[in-house]
Amino acid sequence: MLYRRTAQVFVELADTLVAGFDVIDFLQSLAERAVEIFDVDAAGILLADPRGTLTLVAASSEEVRLLELFQLQEEEGPCLDCYRSGTEVTCADLSVDPSQWPRFSAAARELGFSAVHAFPLRLRDQVLGAIGLFNAAPRELPEDTTTVAQALADVATIGILNERTLREHQVVTEQLHFALNSRILLEQAKGMLAERARIDVGEAFAVLRKYARDHNRTLSSVSQELIDNRAGMTDLIAAARKRTG
Repeated sequence: MLYRRTAQVFVELADTLVAGFDVIDFLQSLAERAVEIFDVDAAGILLADPRGTLTLVAASSEEVRLLELFQLQEEEGPCLDCYRSGTEVTCADLSVDPSQWPRFSAAARELGFSAVHAFPLRLRDQVLGAIGLFNAAPRELPEDTTTVAQALADVATIGILNERTLREHQVVTEQLHFALNSRILLEQAKGMLAERARIDVGEAFAVLRKYARDHNRTLSSVSQELIDNRAGMTDLIAAARKRTG
């Protein structure tokens, strides 16, 4: 069952490996699919800029988004260790040795997580970030699951470093800058839409994403137009209010 579901996701993600694909939507889909495939409770993805500074680019839930942001702020946690080492980092029960990541472990338990497994986004010796899988209850991941999880992380890396970026370092740098800047735009747009439509940020993200897909647009371009307060965005705001009204 694991391999059948994974194969379906690989086929789905392969469709995004073309020039001009929406990297933020791609990584968000990856986080959501990881939850489905591996039967975990949440997933988050961190991506590094050219200077090695990690940024949150995708999260399957609000709780894991907050935890990943806390990890970055405190500069302590499994995903950071995973990125720095370029190897898998796992903890089946955060309560067993809380001294390993004392602040992160406390925050994780407070947000409802007891286990974490982090896998590097890597291509050969290049590490771009990490994907974290989180469970509410203590849990070891079977060896076949960790193997597939790393393969999925490798697919994410290939999605960021497509054929052109493999040949040209400057293009790699531009891709990463674009991904990180797009996430900043998206966070601002989510907040604006949530305030205007009087909905929570999670619902605002769902509305933005659906609007972008329905209109064959990227999340970053829709977010920019919303931030710029362009007239065409009134239908987006109306859609958000109707969806929750």
